[in-house]
Amino acid sequence: MTRLVLGSASPGRLKVLRQAGVEPLIRVSGVDEDALTAELGPNASPAQVVCALARAKAERVANGLHSALAADCVVIGCDSMLHIDGRLCGKPGSADEARRQWQAIGGRSGRLYTGHAVLRLVDGETDGRADEAATTTVHFGMPTPEDVAAYVDSGEPLQVAGGFTIDGLGGWFVDGVDGDPSNVIGLSLPLTRVLLQRVGVSVAALWEANPL
Repeated sequence: MTRLVLGSASPGRLKVLRQAGVEPLIRVSGVDEDALTAELGPNASPAQVVCALARAKAERVANGLHSALAADCVVIGCDSMLHIDGRLCGKPGSADEARRQWQAIGGRSGRLYTGHAVLRLVDGETDGRADEAATTTVHFGMPTPEDVAAYVDSGEPLQVAGGFTIDGLGGWFVDGVDGDPSNVIGLSLPLTRVLLQRVGVSVAALWEANPL
């Protein structure tokens, strides 16, 4: 019975999996995202950055699992960032940064990159691994200054990549997306299905072993 371990504290990723009929175990990696991003250097592409972070998270979580769980499980690590104006935007570090970010993205479009890393563990050893990034174009509306102030005061944009959501309060200010919306929430179901297939795990097997 292959247990699913989500290496993330993201409520959005958990919601995506639950809505897809799976109840994962949650293990937070504790990876220093800023330090790893700095190590990659300025020439790394957005896809390379988010995939490296996703791999690091999945590996950190996998290495910390107890033997009973590591006997038969699959670990998913993810990392999301918004790419706009040639830079990658993660979670805003402060309310002021969130306000500045919304001043920059309002009425424009950006690309949301999410790196996905899947590790298959059997008898405590890595039996398969796969990783890839998904990209979705997000078209932002133009919220009023009052709306931005109220949104930032809610605290939501400080907790999410790019400082916005499409499945929460931020949904008011997103005019549309081109591509997979679950990727914007933080976990692309289509890509995750493909990566699971690469390591020999089916959606049906996850439904059976990880029911809601």
